[in-house]
Amino acid sequence: MTDLRTPPIVASPEPAGRALLRLSRPRQWHKAVMLFAAPAAAGVLDDPIALLRALIAAVGFTCLAIAIYAFNDVRDAPDDRRHPQKRFRPVATGSVSPTQAVAWGCAAALAGLGTTAALGWATFGLAVTYLVAQVLYVLGLKHVAVVDLIVVALGFVIRAAAGGTATGLPVSHWFLLVSLFGALFLVTGKRKAEHSAARIAVSRPVLAAYPPAWLDQVMTVALLGSALSYGLWAFQYFGQDAIRELLAISFLPFLTGLLRYGLLVSTGHGELPEHELFQDRVLSIAGATWAALVGSGLYLS
Repeated sequence: MTDLRTPPIVASPEPAGRALLRLSRPRQWHKAVMLFAAPAAAGVLDDPIALLRALIAAVGFTCLAIAIYAFNDVRDAPDDRRHPQKRFRPVATGSVSPTQAVAWGCAAALAGLGTTAALGWATFGLAVTYLVAQVLYVLGLKHVAVVDLIVVALGFVIRAAAGGTATGLPVSHWFLLVSLFGALFLVTGKRKAEHSAARIAVSRPVLAAYPPAWLDQVMTVALLGSALSYGLWAFQYFGQDAIRELLAISFLPFLTGLLRYGLLVSTGHGELPEHELFQDRVLSIAGATWAALVGSGLYLS
């Protein structure tokens, strides 16, 4: 049982602004790139209006994510103080009080909802759904096996869908399936890496409910789902003009990236997928090649 009396670690004084910035986790803001996925896939990201609306949506969802980080750190502060890395989080150290963190989170949530409301009811509805789902995750769903994976993956799908509604684009079913299976693949890989790191008790207690073999099965299902969904989207352009056929060719580096990440996870890496993208040479080359092929296929045809 969590010991609510666990005291914060002794920390050196930290400016309030810097503490709130750390609480907001700027290193995680890159996840807002999912808001640009739908307009990018539709080939309209070079339209200034579409780009601006996607940017506004990205700002709104980043604010919502900041709110979730703040609420989560208040909820998990006692456990974080026993974790080798998380014990340095602002709430865990006492640099930010729980009251300040909740106030900061509420302000960020209101800012995010207000921003997305300016983009129409559909985007606002997705923002509310995202916020409610993530709050429920913080309050307890993170400790429910399987459900925690689905909720985290759903967050990426909602972001992707919001990028479409914000820019007025119909979102392909294949696009949503790629987002869902791709997110599930990354999230499960992250859990697998955490499981392998033997930090079950202090990192995510729910990991104790996941046998390694089961995580491997879910990763396999997610990998197959991602590859098939992406392939069905990409190969619809096969047989068109030469530039468009680059989208079909992009399947190869896409699959290479999935398989490479799966290999990294199986060898004890992959706990931070975004870091692996830049640290692993094969993954970096596959990602750059994929981006070049998709970009050329969509915007040079």
